[in-house]
Amino acid sequence: MSTTFNKFNVFVQDMANGKHNLGSDTIKVALTNVAPVASNTVFANITEISAGNGYTAGGATSTQTSSVQTAGTYRLITGNVTTTASGGSVGPFRYVVVYNNTQTSPLKPLIGYYDFGSNVTLNNGDSFSTNFDQTNGLLSVT
Repeated sequence: MSTTFNKFNVFVQDMANGKHNLGSDTIKVALTNVAPVASNTVFANITEISAGNGYTAGGATSTQTSSVQTAGTYRLITGNVTTTASGGSVGPFRYVVVYNNTQTSPLKPLIGYYDFGSNVTLNNGDSFSTNFDQTNGLLSVT
């Protein structure tokens, strides 16, 4: 992925308070065309694009392939997520938001997001892949 991961401020606090078990919690990837704000805390703060035509409300699950610490650096490596427009268009969207769908207190805490720099609209049959770094991970904590 060529864009930079931007963490939500609350993610650091949530990690310190044990709100995430990134190795086993369900991590989801949602699409929005409204710029996330670093002070957002839960998924309900995000204005998600409309569901339909191949996009499911709440986004898609990104399956963890590795959750490991080496020499004091933790990396969460997850599979890529692909959205394919079917029966119409999807979007526009510009931001891919990563959140924890497992946690209920707080409900669906935010982790971070990627800004693709311009609007993306998928026409019928088009696909968009969020390709997470398979070496450094979706995120690294040092």
